[in-house]
Amino acid sequence: MSTGVEEPFAESREQGRFTPGTEFTVAAPHSGPATVFRALPDGRPETRSPVQVPLESCMTTPWALARRARATPDLPLVAYHAEGSADWREQDAAAFRARVRQVAAGYIAQGLQAGDRIAIMSHTRYEWMLLDFAAWEAGLVSVPIYETSSPAQAHWILTDAGVRLVVAETAPMTDMLCSLARDAPELSGLTVLSLQQDAIGRLIAAGAQLPASAVDARADALTADDLATIVYTSGTTGSPKGTELTHGNLVHLSLNSIEFLPQIIRDGAVRNFLFLPMAHVLGRYIMVAIVCSPHGVIGLSPDTRHLLEDFAAFKPTFFLAVPRVFEKIFNAADTRATGARHLVFRRAVRAAVAYSRALDAPGGPSAALRARRALYTPLVYNRLRRLFGGAIEYVICGGGPLGEELGHFFRGAGVTILEGYGLTETAAPCTLNPPDGQHIGTVGVPLTGSAVRIAADGEILISGVGLFRAYHNNPEATAAAFADDEPAWPGLPPEHWFRSGDLGTIDAEGLLHITGRKKELIVTAGGKNVSPAVLEDRLGRHPLIDQVLVVGDGRPCIGALITLDAEMLPLWLHHQGLAEMTPAQAAQDPHVHQVIADAVADANRAVSRAESIRTFTVLPGDFTVANGLLTPSLKIRREVALKRFAPEIDALYARP
Repeated sequence: MSTGVEEPFAESREQGRFTPGTEFTVAAPHSGPATVFRALPDGRPETRSPVQVPLESCMTTPWALARRARATPDLPLVAYHAEGSADWREQDAAAFRARVRQVAAGYIAQGLQAGDRIAIMSHTRYEWMLLDFAAWEAGLVSVPIYETSSPAQAHWILTDAGVRLVVAETAPMTDMLCSLARDAPELSGLTVLSLQQDAIGRLIAAGAQLPASAVDARADALTADDLATIVYTSGTTGSPKGTELTHGNLVHLSLNSIEFLPQIIRDGAVRNFLFLPMAHVLGRYIMVAIVCSPHGVIGLSPDTRHLLEDFAAFKPTFFLAVPRVFEKIFNAADTRATGARHLVFRRAVRAAVAYSRALDAPGGPSAALRARRALYTPLVYNRLRRLFGGAIEYVICGGGPLGEELGHFFRGAGVTILEGYGLTETAAPCTLNPPDGQHIGTVGVPLTGSAVRIAADGEILISGVGLFRAYHNNPEATAAAFADDEPAWPGLPPEHWFRSGDLGTIDAEGLLHITGRKKELIVTAGGKNVSPAVLEDRLGRHPLIDQVLVVGDGRPCIGALITLDAEMLPLWLHHQGLAEMTPAQAAQDPHVHQVIADAVADANRAVSRAESIRTFTVLPGDFTVANGLLTPSLKIRREVALKRFAPEIDALYARP
């Protein structure tokens, strides 16, 4: 085995084929484990980061919490808002575990048996984490429900998972769940508790007389192979599928992630700020990872309207976010700066992007470029860092592509955004850009214990410690999800390879590039295959644009349905000297239409003429979770949108 990128591997990068049957170690530019790059017998690439922490049967979430409470009992583990206050409270590891065991006793006193399902419907908050770990301590399986879920979605999850008890946050959530329990015969035995009616206190009171040995017996009986949670996918098409994740999936992945990201999760001050929904697997993963870390603190915030205040008070060293968060931060700064300040901001943007790009070039940034960056550091970049609390070092970004320009701007300004990739079925992340080996425009290399290869049709296949075991009550979908005909590498046992549904490539440095969704490929009437992701992502970065749906399947050319960002619209209109108007009025305004046309023309520069948007319309409303056009994780329900806007799509192609 050799070290570094060998010449034979670079010869067919565009075709995604490499010299068959050989392997080498890509010299790790980061402090984590090196990546092994392989070319299969047919020349397809595979890249993996070997396991650093072996799996043991005892590795369960109660084991992880007990381990943390023994190691650093007096150090803070959880931070949260005091009820009805903007102040933050911290709870140490020993106190949190004690409260977890009290609530676990309450679950058992309710008559719940080992393996029974409980559900949680709530915004991200302390009680969510408490209820989750208490369920695991009692040997139960927890099932998250998005706080935005409709009655039909909640009904499906509750019945498919066989939930016996559900805890809701607010009165409307509680009323909805009580209505389901009352009206649906299959949910007649469902117990509904409300956080607003002291669900935690009621559970603790119910279990007050239960001996500690009863909780010990439940926790000690668990193994890493036992089911920990059923997480339902967003359901962009059809009913959501329940993804079964074991305790080993969550804990083993977390322990190996710490080895991959020591400077983020293990070393020095570790303060993670979590505002993403805890119903999403990414929030659950980072929650377990912080518990597995030696001294990390997780700050939980339910209200994204006060993000800047929370950043300032909690002072995180890292947090997780989706690309839209950074797009909105950048667009707001760009739009609010006027006159000379706007000129300074735009020059600072160019300097930051140039500086970041030069970091990846031989020789690095020039003295002149360093001086330009230094000029704008106190004027722009330090102010940006202060928005995140001043202590921020890294941000982990997933859920979609960030965009190279935005990634370079934030890195040049001193905020390193590490793009990653993963799915519910991989217990969240399976690849990530290493902190000191960042490659903007890629989603990095496999995390420790994970492997990625490319199928013959370009689909991304994934294996590793976080890989789910099955879809709940759905053996057909489970069988279809795995490519068990994939060849095993000589000397390694056969592996399960999950069909991600995403398209991608692996370059000769072992870096994964996402190119689109397999099911979302558009085939025009002329036979041209078009992945809509590139155009949708580029257009979506414009400050005036919120959602983009690229269409054109079976049509003569590519078109687009575009919605306006209702938050940015008033600010944009003000700076353009235009009168206030609603999104519906703006959709018909010629000034707005010309701005969108310019944005479309700019996005088209990233693709060939055959792939470019030739016709578009601006919709009067927006895609939201409430109107059924977005999933709870804010992905467009493509099939639903195509049906709902069929007349508008037809009109696109009726134009000259």
